[in-house]
Amino acid sequence: MKPLFRKVTAKLESSFTVRHDTLPHFKNIWHYHPELELHYIVKGEGVRFIGDRISNFSHGEVVLVGENLPHTWRSNEEYFHNNPELTIEVIVIQFLPDCLGDYLLNLPEAYLLPKLYEKAKSGMVITGEANEKLIKLMRRAVHATNLDKIIILLQMLKILSETDEYEVIVNGRAVFYQSNEMDTLRLNNVCSYTLTNYKKDITLEEISAISNLSVTSFCRYFKLMTNKTYYDFLIEIRISHACRALIEDKTPTEVICFDCGFNNVSNFYRHFKKVTGLTPLEYKRQYLNKGRVLVA
Repeated sequence: MKPLFRKVTAKLESSFTVRHDTLPHFKNIWHYHPELELHYIVKGEGVRFIGDRISNFSHGEVVLVGENLPHTWRSNEEYFHNNPELTIEVIVIQFLPDCLGDYLLNLPEAYLLPKLYEKAKSGMVITGEANEKLIKLMRRAVHATNLDKIIILLQMLKILSETDEYEVIVNGRAVFYQSNEMDTLRLNNVCSYTLTNYKKDITLEEISAISNLSVTSFCRYFKLMTNKTYYDFLIEIRISHACRALIEDKTPTEVICFDCGFNNVSNFYRHFKKVTGLTPLEYKRQYLNKGRVLVA
């Protein structure tokens, strides 16, 4: 989908930004910016859209989003509606590739940094010990000032550039186009409506009306923006919720199938395997073996 350019506002006395936000829920628009973004979910869960991938997120996740890679995080609104006392908590660090000067990037000792910035263009989910080290540093960065703040950023960049404990989010380098505000608001309305109503049958007539387009125009428009059909998008949303339900291990797979909007079990199994590459049982076993949420 076409993202909206967002200007990241930094204080004049700061070379990069650090935010520690506590919110009722995520409801960000689909956007991009030239700054890299290191994103740590302290508390909360939901679905993230990065590039052309739809995946679950939960507390403890650390993601590096590269420059101009479209992204948004959307919380599980139904879950938070039923539990209004809950909140989303996140630490976000945003920095330009040359925020510490071009000289640093040209040093022979810093040869891994340009390689890191290139890898980040596909998005990186940081795992293992690297995840744990980054979380500690990001918490310290919230209160750091002056040179301490710079030192912490360098420590984080060192970990990110040297680690092999990460999973790539976007396979391949898809091209994402700039858009106007109307395009972005239309697609965000589609996204919001789908996340709220994915359990029921959503017709093309229904979702086209949300977009103020005819069915033919909507199908052409959505395919152009996302490189996928609306029904592919809807199925990926349903599978992402099924993945979360499977790892919670409280509901039989057949029940999860219908709870996520599928009309029969065989279709559910077929779509689950197509999206994740695994059967529901294999997915659950891999999660139990690794002790973490798989990227779906």
